[in-house]
Parts: sequence; C-alpha cells; structure tokens
Amino acid sequence: MTSQTHPSSLVPTLAAFEDAASVLRGVISRTPVDQSQHLSELLGVPVHLKLENLQRTGSFKIRGATYRLSRLTPEERARGVVAASAGNHAQGVSLAAQELGIPATIFMPLGVPVPKLLATRGYGADVVLEGATVETPLRLAAEFAERTGAVLIHPFDHADIIAGQGTLGLELYDEVPDLETVVLGIGGGGLIAGVAAALKARAAAEGRRIRIIGVQAENSAAYPSSLAAGRPLEVATKPTIADGIAVARPGDLPFEIIRELVDDVVTVSDDDIARALLMLLERAKQVVEPAGAVGVAAILAGKVDAAGPTVSVLSGGNIDPLLLQRVVAHGLSASGRYMSLQIPLPDRPGQLARVSELLAQAGANVIEVLHTRHGQGLQISEVILQLSVETRGEEHRAHVIATLEAAGYAPTVMPD
Repeated sequence: MTSQTHPSSLVPTLAAFEDAASVLRGVISRTPVDQSQHLSELLGVPVHLKLENLQRTGSFKIRGATYRLSRLTPEERARGVVAASAGNHAQGVSLAAQELGIPATIFMPLGVPVPKLLATRGYGADVVLEGATVETPLRLAAEFAERTGAVLIHPFDHADIIAGQGTLGLELYDEVPDLETVVLGIGGGGLIAGVAAALKARAAAEGRRIRIIGVQAENSAAYPSSLAAGRPLEVATKPTIADGIAVARPGDLPFEIIRELVDDVVTVSDDDIARALLMLLERAKQVVEPAGAVGVAAILAGKVDAAGPTVSVLSGGNIDPLLLQRVVAHGLSASGRYMSLQIPLPDRPGQLARVSELLAQAGANVIEVLHTRHGQGLQISEVILQLSVETRGEEHRAHVIATLEAAGYAPTVMPD
C-alpha cells in the first residue's frame, strides 16, 4: 500500500524516536512480549503478543502524551493542557501532566465508563462531563483552549504524539529480533504511524523488511476508503464494541505516514473481536479491551497473511467489567459455545422434564430456564420454554438443535 508521493519529511526520524524513548525511560513500563502457542499453530509462524494492556494507565497512550507534554515550553506548561477523550487518551494525558506538574483539564462524555472516569480523576486532572458522545467534549476542549490559552493535546494528529507511540516499535525490534510482521489496530492512526516509522527505520538500517498490517473495526473503518481515495475521508460510523478506535476521519499526519509505510489494512467484525477477547482470556490469561484485541481478531478471522515471526499488539486493557461480561457472553455465542433457545410446548405435565432429558442426552448444560404461559401469539393450550444452554462449539450446537427437532419440538435460536 505505497503512495505515488512519499512525504518522508513528515515521518519522525529514528533520532526522534530514540529521544522519545530516553524521555519515557522511568515513566512508562517496558511491557513484556509473550508467545501464543495457539495463534502460532493457527497462523503457521511464531506469534507473539505485545502486552501493552499492562502499561501504566492500561494503554499505550501514556507514551505519546508524556513525550508531547515533555516538549512544551515553560510558558506553555504554565498555561496548562486540555484534552477530550472517552478513556485512554484522558488517562494518558492526566498521568503525564501529573508527572510533569502541569495543570490538566479533561472533557469527557456523560456516559464514560466509571472506571475510566475515576482513573482520570485519580491522576489529578480536572474532569468536566458534558455531552452524550465524544464530539461534544472535543468541541468544548477546543473552546476551552481558545478561551484560556491551555494547550490542546490531540490524541493522534501531532508529530510528538506519533514519536512517543513509536517507542513501542523500538521495543518490538529489540524484543523479537527476527520480527517480520506486526499486526495492530488503527483508530486515528497515531500508534500504527509511529510503530511503522520506527520499525522500518530500524529495519532499513540493517537491510531488513518488516510488514505492518493495520486492523480496523468494520463499523468504523475510515482508512480503507481514505487510502483508496488518496486523502483522509470522513465516514459514517456505526456502533462497535471497539469504541477506542471508532474514529470517523483519519488524522492528517498519521494518514500520510500510513499511506507510505503500512503494507495492508483489514477490517474485522464485532463478532470477530468478541471471539478474540474470549480467546485472550481463556488461553493467554489477558484482560484486553475490544480495541486492543483487533489484531488477534484479524488473525483468528483469517485476515492476516503473515510472513515469519509475527507480533500482535494488545494496545489496551481498560474494559468496563459490565462490558466485559456482555462481550464474553457474545463471544461464547459467536464461538458456538452458548445459545438461548425458545421452544413452544403443549401445556401438559412432563414437557419440561422431557426437554431436559433430551438436552442431557445431547450433552448440553442448561444455565437458565424460563417457563411461561404469557407470550405474544400463544394459544391457550401452549407455553413457552426459554433456555440458555452451554455447548461445545458449532457442531455440538447443531446436534443439540437436531436432537430437539427429531423429538418433535421447534426450537428457535434467540439473538444475544
């Protein structure tokens, strides 16, 4: 995915990334890399997970925020900083400001998850809650900067932010010496732009080639159409569980770097992401937010054509426990391991026992049961049985349904 023009002057230099790494030393954690046997077997090459979900503040955002704030002049620091975010950027800016002694104001939407709100306040920022979506905080933050002189800290469209995020690429180069492919998510593009530029600069100096594959949630994928058009385009986004990368328009600076240096961009569905989160919980023992799992989702969905040792970046772990509960249930369903059934029954004794016996014979574990005579369209002699059952995969799920149908019942699989 190489453009006809190469705006190399826009790409941070290797020296800039190394300077950022020196500034961040002692502030960020050097997060570990862990090999995934399951993904390695699936992809046919060694696959490693960069555990940036274990980073301070729970995501990579602290890297760019710290480097950006460190380069403010004394006069700018005295004016304070302002940012708008629903989560990770807010926490990154807040902690960076606290570490550097800079006043910080963060505008967040009213529906922000409570853990992210409490963490942002805990890092010492002045938090203002306003608006149903992040669009209102973005507008208010810009107005606040204009009114007070505070420095507006953009989440991805700034060279210092990109240089800070790119320090993750320098770590990867050292931690996986034979690295050939990196898979990571794209929102506005700051992380992948920095990682791609840092890795390719290091690799070029040694005559090596490293492939960079970006992943977007298909309900909020601005990069495929923008890259095809050769310029950033705004797209209409739909709801996605990967809200951390739900950005309607690419950043101008990241876009130019991505157009030059990123080899491919693919998309994944929310079902793909839910399956990835479940796999990471069960097999890797990692709690990851949906946006941080899209690289793994792309591998599981067969969207990644990897060459040689591969790293998928788990870019964040800030997931609300209630969302995690819903996503795990959705992931189980998407993997064929959980389903809800609705079965109409004749209203006579023994029917519930008969269905239970059939499910036991089919090896399905019943989790929840609702037996009711109240329902739309029910005859006076009918009842509805609603069941939630645990199954072992798609084949077993089909067997359970076939067993019930063979006994004369008409089960309907209910949506999640």
